[in-house]
Amino acid sequence: MASVITNATSTLQSLVDKVEERFENQCCIGVGPGYASPKEAMRGPREALLYVTAVYTGTGRGKPDYLATVDVDPTSPTYSKVVHRLPVPHLDDELHHSGWNACSSCHGDASAQRRYLILPSLVSGRIYAIDTAKDPRAPVIYKVVEPETILSKTGLAYPHTAHCLASGDILISCLGGKDGNAGGTGFLLLDSDLNVKGRWEKPGDSPKFGYDFWYQPQHKTMISSSWGAPAAFTKGFNPQHVVEGLYGKHLFVYSWPDGTLKQTIDLGNEGLIPLEVRFLHDPSKDTGYVGCALSGNMVRFFKTTDGSWDHEVVISVPSLKVQNWVLPEMPGLITDLLISLDDRYLYFVNWLHGDIRQYNIEDPKKPVLVGQVWVGGLIRKGSKVTVEKENGQQWQSDIPDVQVRSPSLHHIHIMHADIHIQRHAYMHILAYTHWVSV
Repeated sequence: MASVITNATSTLQSLVDKVEERFENQCCIGVGPGYASPKEAMRGPREALLYVTAVYTGTGRGKPDYLATVDVDPTSPTYSKVVHRLPVPHLDDELHHSGWNACSSCHGDASAQRRYLILPSLVSGRIYAIDTAKDPRAPVIYKVVEPETILSKTGLAYPHTAHCLASGDILISCLGGKDGNAGGTGFLLLDSDLNVKGRWEKPGDSPKFGYDFWYQPQHKTMISSSWGAPAAFTKGFNPQHVVEGLYGKHLFVYSWPDGTLKQTIDLGNEGLIPLEVRFLHDPSKDTGYVGCALSGNMVRFFKTTDGSWDHEVVISVPSLKVQNWVLPEMPGLITDLLISLDDRYLYFVNWLHGDIRQYNIEDPKKPVLVGQVWVGGLIRKGSKVTVEKENGQQWQSDIPDVQVRSPSLHHIHIMHADIHIQRHAYMHILAYTHWVSV
């Protein structure tokens, strides 16, 4: 009898521990989308499908961009193949980042459903909501938010990053106004049915430049980054525009969720064109990273003892001395970055150099390079661009052959990346079309 009571007590305690773990992560028992914690997410099922944006904008082919469905189930007869293409109804949209209408932020909301993939169009200003629930292999367009509606109600244009919120709303960063000047930068707030609610940030608290953003609710903070003025980057990259101050070098710290700008962090010349922003997944942690594209630096940001935020460079990717390129030295041009769900590893992509790097960040202040693979870029073998080493020898990276459908794909730039909950890494061959010829 005593053993029965002991076993029952042990089982009850185990259940209590699990419930407490979920509430410690500020989540209810799993009734909504996503997961209660990063650790729980890592125990989730393997993905079967990927949704990938494919861009014709800027190619001169006169075709609309489309959303590709890729089968990544190893047991499927169509494994690693595109099983569906959903073209958008307009030309020259420039589908770029994507997000969901609901995610783990809404895990405690039984009424929330991760159903609509949100596709902002960077150039046209249009925002598509794609229904992935009716037929996940063949999604359809559910709704289109037209740029005229967004402009008339908010003055915002050039939408970029979309994140779902615990409230059910959707927050999207916008990079400029109708004329492409950075003065129209801000954050667009949509309701759960994709209706425009207005701007998220307080009046007068818009950032100087916009791009990506990430929030950490337990620290009541959102941090956004700064690419540049659309009037500059839509014409292709011109180094003179950097000199003229048309590109960013700041992080903007907002109070969450009320949208008050609390602090502007000047990253200086070590932080030119800061792009992707990531906090550590542990909601109690007050640190994260931003990749500074032009400077080739990975910057760690963190909260200080007085409650303000500071930064430090923790990784530097040296520029390479090159021949047959537009400049005598080529930066790595860090684009996307990711952090593994257990906060052990940082991954980032050097868009121009063509390598993907993995760093151990168990000590966030001192990342250690533990992996590197060359997959493309401008200095691969067969390219006209060569690296001049210190001893005067010429060098190019050796990469595996990649089969592509289009013979016009002269070089591969990995711009976006994703790491699934079970640590599978996917790299997206995509770039902002006006910068492809850099």
